[in-house]
Amino acid sequence: MDEQRWTEVVAAAIRAPSIHNTQPWRFTASGDRLEVHYDRGRALPVLDRTGRQQVISCGVAVEFAVVALCAAGFEAEVELLPSPADADHLATVRAGAAREVSAEDAASAEAIGRRHTDRAPFLPRAVPDEVVDRLQTTADRLGVWLKPITESEEQVATAFLISRAEEMERSDPEYLAELQSWLRTDPAAVDGVPVVAVPDEDPATRPSNWLIRDFVAGSREPHAFLPAGDPDAPPPAVERPTVVMLGTESDDRTAWLLGGRALGRLLLEATIEGLVASPLTQALDWPATRTRMRTRLSLVGYPQMLLRMGYPSTQGGSHSGRRPVSDVLHFEPAAG
Repeated sequence: MDEQRWTEVVAAAIRAPSIHNTQPWRFTASGDRLEVHYDRGRALPVLDRTGRQQVISCGVAVEFAVVALCAAGFEAEVELLPSPADADHLATVRAGAAREVSAEDAASAEAIGRRHTDRAPFLPRAVPDEVVDRLQTTADRLGVWLKPITESEEQVATAFLISRAEEMERSDPEYLAELQSWLRTDPAAVDGVPVVAVPDEDPATRPSNWLIRDFVAGSREPHAFLPAGDPDAPPPAVERPTVVMLGTESDDRTAWLLGGRALGRLLLEATIEGLVASPLTQALDWPATRTRMRTRLSLVGYPQMLLRMGYPSTQGGSHSGRRPVSDVLHFEPAAG
């Protein structure tokens, strides 16, 4: 593999979504190997104290690199945590033998450029059960379980825990300061969450049974005035997206990376199906609410990601910036 080929693979890998678009990764290419490292310099010490969510983000980048390699006509082999002495060396991706590029390979690679997080309301159109079933099968192949949150009691419990966690976060000055530090007003910003991708309205006032993260919570008035509107108007339709949970049997770095890989593949398959998604991870940010979710939903294992999915109400969407490949990719001479 030459430098140009690895540059193309990493250009695809860094399109992976990451918590607050922190892009917590570094890559080293050498011969047929691409090493993926966790960049602690981009940590979230308040929101993600263990690094779990950022390691999941790196797992998505690993999977996007695999997709790009396969679409380039190479087998891809992945070794997770290959260096026991270096916990931040998360994975090594090897380019193997030549392979025929399938239509599925090409479609998955093309979806990388179109995939984006969509926090806007979705169309009132249900995601077909057969699509959810295919996503479950995809996750299972990577050793990750997928649980649709469909039962009424599960929906109520999960929505409550999300709302409770969002309330806790809005009242935490350290959390709000960290959140603000990753919010970007410059449309040319190469990292962070662009303001244009954040809905204008307070998520708490949106007619939805699922509360998305409020990225501008620190600048809102605690009790903002809301116009009463027409009292005789019918109530707005409540958005009811498909919500799925990804989880693992264990809760270590290997499990987090597997969760990220499954999340990456799931997002690409959803994109191919015309779906968009955004995370509902507030209740998983804090150990207390994450533990309560395990108990309330009688989970066998550990929840790693909660996603709302549906059909977009607008076309195009906003794509968050990415750092240049040259900032994250380092080349070393091949051994021998």
